[in-house]
Amino acid sequence: MPKVQRPLLEQESLLGLGPFLGLAPQQVLELTCLVGVALALCAVLLEPLRDSLIYFLLRLLYLSLYNVGGDFLRSEWDVLLLEAGLLAVLVAPLGLLRRRSSYRYHDPVSFWLTRWLFFRLTFSTGVSKLASGDPAWYDLSALSHHLENQMNPTPLAWYGHQLPDWLLRFGAVVVLQSEIIVPLVTFFAPIRRLRLFGFYVQLFLQLYYILTGNCSLLNLLSITLSFSLLDEEHFNSNTGPKKKKGQEKKPGSCGQMVSYLMLLVELAVYLFILYCFITLFKLQINWEEKTLSSKTNFTQKEFHAFLEVFQELTIWIGVLSFTWEVVSAMLNCVCTRGIVSKLWSLIQWALITAAAAAVFALSVVPYTSMAGMSASKVLPAVQDMYSAVERYQLVGAYGIQHRMISTKGRPEIILEGSYDGLTWTEMNPMYKPGNVNAVPPIVGPHQPRLEWLMWQAAQGGDDTSPWFTGLLQRLLQGKPEVVGLLQVDKAQYPFSQKPPVFIKAKLYNYHFTDPTKDKTHLQAWWRRQYKREFFPIVNLDDPTLEKLLEKAGLKEKFPAQTGSDTPVSQAVSLIRDHVKGLSGSLLLSTLLATLAGIFLIKAVFSWFLGGRKPRPASADHKTRKPKEPSETAEKSQAAAPSNRGGKKDSNEKKDSDKSPRKRK
Repeated sequence: MPKVQRPLLEQESLLGLGPFLGLAPQQVLELTCLVGVALALCAVLLEPLRDSLIYFLLRLLYLSLYNVGGDFLRSEWDVLLLEAGLLAVLVAPLGLLRRRSSYRYHDPVSFWLTRWLFFRLTFSTGVSKLASGDPAWYDLSALSHHLENQMNPTPLAWYGHQLPDWLLRFGAVVVLQSEIIVPLVTFFAPIRRLRLFGFYVQLFLQLYYILTGNCSLLNLLSITLSFSLLDEEHFNSNTGPKKKKGQEKKPGSCGQMVSYLMLLVELAVYLFILYCFITLFKLQINWEEKTLSSKTNFTQKEFHAFLEVFQELTIWIGVLSFTWEVVSAMLNCVCTRGIVSKLWSLIQWALITAAAAAVFALSVVPYTSMAGMSASKVLPAVQDMYSAVERYQLVGAYGIQHRMISTKGRPEIILEGSYDGLTWTEMNPMYKPGNVNAVPPIVGPHQPRLEWLMWQAAQGGDDTSPWFTGLLQRLLQGKPEVVGLLQVDKAQYPFSQKPPVFIKAKLYNYHFTDPTKDKTHLQAWWRRQYKREFFPIVNLDDPTLEKLLEKAGLKEKFPAQTGSDTPVSQAVSLIRDHVKGLSGSLLLSTLLATLAGIFLIKAVFSWFLGGRKPRPASADHKTRKPKEPSETAEKSQAAAPSNRGGKKDSNEKKDSDKSPRKRK
């Protein structure tokens, strides 16, 4: 970061506040991460802190890291986290305006944005596979190659790679159907069971990605966003009092006709999905060999014609669905009792609706930028508004980072170091394939950034990765911060005592071993073939390295900025010294295990105390007449608001029971 002091409001990142705080940029970077971790942990453990203000601060902290992270923070899951963080600010309650007597009828409006984001993410990801013209997806061989070509394959990916070819081809069909057809016909369907079907399809798809490719932030966010397809009834169906036989209210003839009509529509949707399976991919069952053959029945040109039709259609479906939620929320606010409550609810509804409409309009611009689509139909005013706020990453584009799946193996960069230029030793990172006998690592939910960039550089070449030259320079200098990115265990790093004098990089093609073919590799997980030299031999005094650093723009133009010895800097240094020897995977897993342990202890204490003390509700229930439980159930169902529900709703109900109007 250049040593230039800007006004506070012109700072693009909180790291620019270092000179004002007497801290170096590195210390502000670490402090930003620590504050974010502390706020996130507090929000998870304490319900009152799950507030719009807390989520706004979390998003501000991560945006500060994103703006200075460069290539290391330009991934699709970073953009998704920033947009989901913005929606969290709109969905979560605002403690400054929270009142026990207030009604949150506008919740469906803000919560609808999460469903729209989930649709854009899923649909764009599926569309990009075919719109990019990737031949591996058109011949349905993508899944077998994807298992070994993904960023961090797991041991289960090796076993999945051994499945029959016809089954893997059918799996590719299921993936395409789940990401393109299923979102189109289920995510915004007015029938509840269709939305539940879409939810479970996406849930199982993400679990497949997690089991074969490690749990990543993208998978966790996708599962979280998929809950926007559910409703309160899905969670509270077994919590309400059960009615006795004969007390259930039978639907009238008109209600039966509507239910039968909805059932027919639901069956028609399922048949349409099955029709797409059979027609678009020519599914045929060979009963003699007990196999299933599949083949794409459309061309890339025909698929682009499909996108041209459904691009505008999906946007208008979103407009209609959003309008329905807005009008429904407004009617609920109008029906609120009391003039003050009605006015306050309408004010909240108007503010949330305006913010949601702005976010929806902005999201249309990156949504239409996916491969095969045209943004010419977007209003110029919306495009200008998107350009004005683009640097804040309010909305993102998904599916545009799709990379062609290599059918010739997994390209991998292997670093080698030497003291004399004759004997070379490999420097294998912790989280990527290197040693062919090493078990594929389990790293999720940690997302190793350096391995991710090296995985991309192996596919794109050194010309597209200027940071790679800086990596080699720091390894030659023996920088402990950079060496720790490759390996935290000094026993596993061959140059822990003294940095190498020479360093180079080779490119190999890795394949999963096949026990039926690779008889000589029974103990190995991988087999590899040398492809070419990725980076020439260099040392610190090599003028070639200096030219490459100059070309990559990595020559130091500003002196290192040092901070003053303040209590904050001392505390940050102390924490850094305690965690620098731990891997990112171990550190994050420990934090999550700690949270799981806290919630488990809390649940045990709640169960133990709940078993010792009778609940007042059950005691009151015993004193009532036999006919009152059904009436109570009907009243509770009628009084339940349309929002997500929680402790706040129960408090509102208690307050309304104590009011004079309720007793009267």
